[in-house]
Amino acid sequence: MPDASNLSFARDIRPLFTETDVAHMHAMMDLSDRDSVFENADAIYATVSNGSMPPPSSGEARWTQEMCATFKRWADDGGPA
Repeated sequence: MPDASNLSFARDIRPLFTETDVAHMHAMMDLSDRDSVFENADAIYATVSNGSMPPPSSGEARWTQEMCATFKRWADDGGPA
């Protein structure tokens, strides 16, 4: 797990979102865009960490605790590009 000072959106955060995630959420936010993800980081973290996203009907795997922790560290560190 990379430490927070080494996290980047392009390398560590964008790959957490599948193309299905990006397409499904595009009307509300752009999960492929660093600024949009950082602006919505609290809401994203809440839904992935409580397991409500991605929804079971999507067929997508739930985020692991490690994925959630990486995302939170990235957001808490100011969302480095």
